[in-house]
Amino acid sequence: MTLPIARELARHGIRVNTVAPGLFKTPLLASLPEAAQEALAKQVPFPSRLGDPDEYAHMIQHICENQMLNGEVIRLDGAI
Repeated sequence: MTLPIARELARHGIRVNTVAPGLFKTPLLASLPEAAQEALAKQVPFPSRLGDPDEYAHMIQHICENQMLNGEVIRLDGAI
C-alpha cells in the first residue's frame, strides 16, 4: 500500500514511506528472561543481536531528511 498511497499523495507534496522493523530492544522484550532475549537475537542473521532504538530513530531521521525517498518499504531487521 505504501507505493500507491505515495503516488496518490505526491500531488500534495506528501511523501509516504514505511519502516518494517525486526526485533528491537523494547520494554516488552526487556521483560523477557535473558535466555529468551538471546534466543531471539540469534535469529537475526547479521548483526546477530536485537536492534537498538537509536538505530530505528536514525532511520526515521534519514527518511525525513532525504527528500528523494518516497514510496519505499524499508526493512530494518538485520535480514530476518
